[in-house]
Amino acid sequence: MFAAERRQLILEMVRANGAVSLRELARVVQTSEVTVRRDVRALEAEGLLDRRHGGAVLPGGFTRESGFPQKSHLATAEKTAIADLAAGLVEEGEAIVVGAGTTTQELARRLARVPGLTVVTNSLLVAQALAHANRVEVVMTGGTLRGSNYALVGSGAEQSLHGLRVSRAFLSGSGLTAERGLSTSNMLSASVDRALVQAAAEVVVLADHTKLGTDTMFQTVPTDLITRLVTDEPGTQDDRAATELQALADQGVQIAVAGSGIGSGASAAGGDGVPGRQTRHDMPLPGQRRTHIPGAAQQLRSAAPTSLAEQQAGERARVAELRRR
Repeated sequence: MFAAERRQLILEMVRANGAVSLRELARVVQTSEVTVRRDVRALEAEGLLDRRHGGAVLPGGFTRESGFPQKSHLATAEKTAIADLAAGLVEEGEAIVVGAGTTTQELARRLARVPGLTVVTNSLLVAQALAHANRVEVVMTGGTLRGSNYALVGSGAEQSLHGLRVSRAFLSGSGLTAERGLSTSNMLSASVDRALVQAAAEVVVLADHTKLGTDTMFQTVPTDLITRLVTDEPGTQDDRAATELQALADQGVQIAVAGSGIGSGASAAGGDGVPGRQTRHDMPLPGQRRTHIPGAAQQLRSAAPTSLAEQQAGERARVAELRRR
């Protein structure tokens, strides 16, 4: 493919999706991330798009929200690996809330095998994934249907969450930065997500590497309220994503990095029973946010250092190693 053809295809992908990672662009145009990075730099010089952490976005600062059909085809392998790892946090008989999104939909498919679970959600897709699950109770919020992401929003959804208390909230979004936390491009969705957060003792954010360093209009979860981030491993050239992970860890966010066949050593079955998927736990749980979760998946545990200073030193060393790869 000639450079002009590549760049035209890259531009079309960004216009269709709002934000696309370098890894995804390289896969679609069938070339290296180094070549794609040069193409993105050239398009940015023409004012046709903006570079962001490991990807490209529409020009003009904040990214817009993609529709569900576009989102469902972005970073699919990464979302699957994230869902596999996050499902290991959920215990039998637990009550949780699950927000709307393509990654949370993947999580819901794995939660269908957790007996005695109660899931509160505003997502039709999450509810559908759990509709025929044995011994899983699904509680849906009220509200007005937002067709672009099949979620219930508005005052009806928010009011139905008043007085609710569950152990964890699993949320996704359009962007995640250490400075602002999780954000989304839609005001109504952001408002419901904030209500979901208020109902939970802990907040688990599911965000693939394309969301790291991306900032969108409406803040949903400030960084100091995020208990844990489950993400995938950034590309070897994606230094800024690794830097963002470091900044989040420095603020006390517990970070678990999932990979699909990415060298963490021994393979293990994922949350959906598919063998061969591998998980990473490059970053230990920071002391000021450490929370004991009885019976949680072993891959999300790591040995506790003896002091806060050692924890922080270990955090920095692991992120530095991640950046070198």
